[in-house]
Amino acid sequence: MDTEMTFFCADDTFLFLLNFSVLPFVLLPQDAISTLNTLQVYAATLKELQSKRHLQLKTMRGFLERAGLTVDELDRLNIIHVTGTKGKGSTCAFTEQILRNYGFRTGFFSSPHLVQVTERIRINGQPIGKELFTKYFWQIYRRLDETKDAHGGTMPTYFGILTILAFHIFLQEKVDLAVVEVGIGGAYDNTNIIRRPWVCGISFLDIDHTDILGDTIKQIAWHKAGIFKPGVPAFTIRQPEGAMRVLEERAKEIGCPLWVCPQLEDYQAECGPLHLGLAGQHQRSNASLALQLSHTWLQMRGLPDNRFPCSTVNNGGMLQATGFIPSPVMVKGLADTEWPGRSQTLKHGAVTYFLDGAHTLHSIQACSEWFRETAAQHERNASGPVARVLLFNVTGERDAAAFLKLLVPCHFDFAVFCPCITEVGTSSNADYKKFDMSVEEMLTRCWDNERIWRLHNHLDDNGDNPLLIEDRLPSLPEHRGDTLVFPCIFSALQWITQGRETVLADQAKMTLPVKPSFTAKAAPLREASEIHVLITGSLYLVGGALKHLATASSK
Repeated sequence: MDTEMTFFCADDTFLFLLNFSVLPFVLLPQDAISTLNTLQVYAATLKELQSKRHLQLKTMRGFLERAGLTVDELDRLNIIHVTGTKGKGSTCAFTEQILRNYGFRTGFFSSPHLVQVTERIRINGQPIGKELFTKYFWQIYRRLDETKDAHGGTMPTYFGILTILAFHIFLQEKVDLAVVEVGIGGAYDNTNIIRRPWVCGISFLDIDHTDILGDTIKQIAWHKAGIFKPGVPAFTIRQPEGAMRVLEERAKEIGCPLWVCPQLEDYQAECGPLHLGLAGQHQRSNASLALQLSHTWLQMRGLPDNRFPCSTVNNGGMLQATGFIPSPVMVKGLADTEWPGRSQTLKHGAVTYFLDGAHTLHSIQACSEWFRETAAQHERNASGPVARVLLFNVTGERDAAAFLKLLVPCHFDFAVFCPCITEVGTSSNADYKKFDMSVEEMLTRCWDNERIWRLHNHLDDNGDNPLLIEDRLPSLPEHRGDTLVFPCIFSALQWITQGRETVLADQAKMTLPVKPSFTAKAAPLREASEIHVLITGSLYLVGGALKHLATASSK
């Protein structure tokens, strides 16, 4: 383990290790961010926290009251509450954009963030400003700190205080509604202190966070359905059979009317097929869910649209929502939606980045299909040969071998692997990244992923393990045909782009000394007219890449 102090950062009760020497916090006023980080907990408390999840909502209500808020006040936020394994953030983004286009002042709470913690709390689609974040953070933190001695010294987790902070900001900024994305699960998630949301939604359910939610789709569905409230309308996309039964049973137990969303093709837009601002076929179900959520919210707000027919019919005991004619505002909202790091394409001159934080089997499959289709469209317009590069990493206990197998049909010319470390040996301004092992262990996992990729592609393995970066870090495998391992995201992107990315070529940044043999083997990249880079496997990897590419994107 590194000599630097390493902590677990609690995002809900799913904990992340944080290495301060690699990723110091400099984007926000240092005192506020440093204090926020004191709410991280040591790894030894992980099991204890998970064993008390059933008490989390009671504890969270206590923290809310100590911060000067009440559950009753949250009712004024007219909340749309959304959970799911994949697509819940995209669904929230579609929904928020639609309702903002109607002229409402929106709040949007999501997690995790990609580059800056302020991304988690948005007003009218924009991350809260640094000054407002600092102002409101201190208001909440000081109230909690002043009362902790009377409550056994307890303080909220990292995710817990951010949840309270989001509610506080939305109330102070007088939003008309708040779109709230669940952190993990639903039943015991910190956001589930919400008592009277206006409408709830469930996006696609898949196997993830098994250490917290269970390892079967039925167990996961039980947790997700925990956001249902008596008499509050809820919508779900069509789920796997086992999950659908659990959702229906939980809805009946709770007394929550539950509808299944129609296909996007069932909405008869006057302008023809609906265009989505987010790419990929998998976004179509998210868009349908967003249409039902925004439609229901508008009806409850008292803004009926004569073109909205009754949206429910009985289908063998399960309510089936029907398609309707989306208003021009809705159509524009779907088309205007942006959600960074999810099926996102950035073209920087000769280099095009395809970024998708997919981290489940289903989402990796969707990512693979999206990349093949989108990259092929770009290649048809290229003036010469195009080099395809994969930049990949996974975190946690996810099945890297299964993920990589799904990416083989993309036919990459190079596969590059690196940890979710933005830079090595210099300051980084990413607010945090996920660290659940030492740097050496992370590099070993990258090495394992490289070997898996070679097996999937039937490449020879000569067993040589010379250093990739001279005189730096532990020994790493050499490039053997089409694979490489780098110690950080910055060095990987530098090698992939071969000087074509101005920001990455900035000599003010640290440049790691790459072996001459690796420079020579990059000849296909230098000779290509364009380079297409798919970055996937982890939102933390995508966030680290966006941190480096943000300056270029703004030019």
